[in-house]
Amino acid sequence: MGEILTPGFTGGLLDRADAMRHDDSALATAMGNWQARLLSLHHWEPEVTDDGRLGWTMLTEAPDDAEFVLLGLDNGRPRFAAILAGQGAPPPFRSPTLFHTLDRLRPGEAATFATARSLLDWHARHGFCARCGTATAIFRAGWGRKCPNCDAEHFPRTDPVVIMIAEHDGRALIGRQPSFPAGRYSALAGFLEPGESIEEAVRREIGEEAGVEVGAVRYVASQPWPFPSQLMIACIGQAVTDQITLDTNELEDAKWISRGDVLAVLAGTGDAFIAPPPYAIAHTLLHAWAHELA
Repeated sequence: MGEILTPGFTGGLLDRADAMRHDDSALATAMGNWQARLLSLHHWEPEVTDDGRLGWTMLTEAPDDAEFVLLGLDNGRPRFAAILAGQGAPPPFRSPTLFHTLDRLRPGEAATFATARSLLDWHARHGFCARCGTATAIFRAGWGRKCPNCDAEHFPRTDPVVIMIAEHDGRALIGRQPSFPAGRYSALAGFLEPGESIEEAVRREIGEEAGVEVGAVRYVASQPWPFPSQLMIACIGQAVTDQITLDTNELEDAKWISRGDVLAVLAGTGDAFIAPPPYAIAHTLLHAWAHELA
């Protein structure tokens, strides 16, 4: 059996306890459980122990006006995150501290943080009904919001994003945005548009950003990305030609890179480019391509 790819933010350890979301009595019991714990977040960033685990505190540590989201059960022990009144949405850019924290988190712990971050961000941005504009209230243990005026129910959304490399003659196409750290290159990426398949989105995005025509597309892996809440769908597209015509509104540069160079960079012995961090699925995608796993 081949290697099983485990992108960052996957491998969650919590039982999501869906039945409890529909049972107010069971939820109240869980909140009163002496083993219940609240995820420790400071300005949207997690507290992390020296061994890469998330920090937790008692539910009583939350402000009196906080609302709670049930993240799930850890061996039967309830785990929550808090919606803080007036906190607002998180900043659009991740801080250097958060980058460092994500590198330290164990995979299963990172998955729990990703769930909490995405849910809390959604609540911060969706406090009013999209149908009538009335302020909504949380229900289903924080996994939805309901309008008291028109009874519309709203649920957390996940935006699909294709992230891909094109392949041609044993080389992979990678690119960099102006916002990247110096020397970093990554896979190309873009949101799926309405009425578009994954394969069509891969071909369109590579064509738009790098001017490269792509034929066959194959799926590699997926990843929940909590900034704010996306499903990254990693693919490899077979390029018909290797001529690059760069869209400078999207990319600062794009180039073809050999499998040997990618292997060396991932092993820490190459300097052809700086790879995306291990928790990003672009890193998983480059690993899978370089080791011929996909």
